[in-house]
Amino acid sequence: MKVTAVAAYPVAYPEPNDDGATRSLCLVRVETDEGAVGWGEACTLWPEASLATAELVRGLADLVVGSDPVEVGATWERLRAHTWWYGDGGLACFAIAALDIALWDLRGKALGQSLLEMLGGACRDRLPALASGHATVGDLDALVAETASWVPGRAQGVKVGFGKRGEANLGFDHDRDVAFVAGLREALGPEPSIMVDCGVRVRWTPAEAIDRVRAFEAHDLAWVEEPLGHDDPAGYAALREAVTTRIAYGEREWNLRGLTRVIESGTCDVLGVDPGRAEGISGFIAACDLAHRRDLTTNAHAWTSGIVLAASLAVSWAMPSCELMEVQPFVNPMVGELVVGGAPQPTGGWWPRPHGPGLGVEVDEAVVGAYALGG
Repeated sequence: MKVTAVAAYPVAYPEPNDDGATRSLCLVRVETDEGAVGWGEACTLWPEASLATAELVRGLADLVVGSDPVEVGATWERLRAHTWWYGDGGLACFAIAALDIALWDLRGKALGQSLLEMLGGACRDRLPALASGHATVGDLDALVAETASWVPGRAQGVKVGFGKRGEANLGFDHDRDVAFVAGLREALGPEPSIMVDCGVRVRWTPAEAIDRVRAFEAHDLAWVEEPLGHDDPAGYAALREAVTTRIAYGEREWNLRGLTRVIESGTCDVLGVDPGRAEGISGFIAACDLAHRRDLTTNAHAWTSGIVLAASLAVSWAMPSCELMEVQPFVNPMVGELVVGGAPQPTGGWWPRPHGPGLGVEVDEAVVGAYALGG
């Protein structure tokens, strides 16, 4: 079996989990001489990034066509080596990620194995689900009620995005933020975990972050994500020294090199990894191995389509450093429509084990066309 064709499809879709904002992805389709098809995805978010990534994928196609899809590692290294001038960070990593995911999908189909089987099988009996959404409702009582409603029957806890679109305006007023976390803990009771995820609009100083997180700790916060943005090693060192809550960041790193830097900084407890950004499944696996050696947790940023969801689900089941996996409160079109029959979803707060060759999902190509960027 040899790869014979590579194609890129920029798409745009409404994201109900982001106050209805339009988001973009770049999907990648890889086909073999035997007719097998693999799908990958880059979490590009913006239309211009999706279009640029599509051009990069087309430019890199000659490095993939003719390869054996079973030899994913060799192709991954070849792509990384080729992009030495414009890679090692930046849009090249989007293209590598999407191609790598598609090739792992093909590898599983060539071998007749699921991604989970190729990774050595499950390392746990159960995988908890964490409901992960953005705070958008302006009224604090209504916001607490809505956020708490994401958990029953579907998740073991909740992660709430501060500083997001909408009217919630969390992340800007200390007393309001603390009142929300306190109200959410009261609504959920003592068992479900609560995480806070700070968006790009939140700009806390290290002193402000210490003050906020210490106040949150009275309500048993499991972790706080990106409270100082994606790159502030000195600030994170001061924060980690001053609080007991775990610190999470890393999802905005481009590649294994950047994720390694975060791990080695000693300032991160929960390493976020987006396989649709940071060099694909191969990059995610390598980051999980590094984190496991340092006794750190890894957490998939799988907030886009059913393709990255399926990839993240298998890795999260297989890697000891992963302790849970997030699920969006509302099913977007790239999860509910793109994947035939819908992508896997948790039941009773637990994720199912993935099965089926490759990623275990089938992409509806008519849906790809229906959501074509600019279409």
